Amino acid sequence: MILIGLTGWGDHDTLYTEPSKNKLEQYAAHFPVVEVDSSFYAIQPVKNAEKWVKQTPDSFRFVVKAFQGMTLHKKDMEPFQNIEMMFEAFLESIKPYLEAKKLEVVLFQFPPWFDCTRRNVNYLRKCKELMKNTPVALEFRHRSWFTELMEHQTISFMKKEGWIHSICDEPQIGQGCVPTILEPTNEKTTLVRLHGRNTHGWLKPKEGNWREVRYLYRYNHNELQEWKEKIEKIKSKSKNLTILFNNNSGGDAADNAKQLKDLLGLDFEGLAPKQLHLFE
Repeated sequence: MILIGLTGWGDHDTLYTEPSKNKLEQYAAHFPVVEVDSSFYAIQPVKNAEKWVKQTPDSFRFVVKAFQGMTLHKKDMEPFQNIEMMFEAFLESIKPYLEAKKLEVVLFQFPPWFDCTRRNVNYLRKCKELMKNTPVALEFRHRSWFTELMEHQTISFMKKEGWIHSICDEPQIGQGCVPTILEPTNEKTTLVRLHGRNTHGWLKPKEGNWREVRYLYRYNHNELQEWKEKIEKIKSKSKNLTILFNNNSGGDAADNAKQLKDLLGLDFEGLAPKQLHLFE
């Protein structure tokens, strides 16, 4: 099964034909999966997940981003006393997704300074242990994990430890990026995240309006056709393939996602009905 969706549901104006506080309900009329980004900035209250589960069809799926303290973007563990408490709080927050069978995967996206060292490999083992049996995907942003010397070892490690590979499309410049490695590590699930190819925005310092520039990119037809061919190559290696567009800065993600859907000849079933509030 191939699912296509977007990172977040609040910034895609072309999807919403009417003003509404319940954008997720309208989003779910277009796509069968979404990435929850708010969980990266703060561990969300359980009531949020309960609400989002209720607002979406039975077949809808969530990719939930791991909290920034868990991926070492945040250098302290406040307000938690130790790493175990932090992970337990996160696991508690995602229970509604699990109970509703709507959790596709928890995404651990590590920062550009998380390089390939023994210490970091051991930390990945610790993360996997603390996440128990929850499906977890791994996305690197430091090139050292996929050098000619380390690529095979990194992929083998993910397979052995049970990490789902988050395959990326992003600008290829410097050490703070990874190449597109078309190698699923899990027979059940593979994640693909398309960040765009805005080289200038990728290098922009993280200050001011950097988010408005970093993911400012629109994939053209030829680039989407390339991804169609890549998806054809890997879809037989993993039962479920989830593709997320993250090129949100200019509002291009939704259009690109629908273009790829058409190229692949997909017809998503079980979507929410459109214009849910038309007669309210």
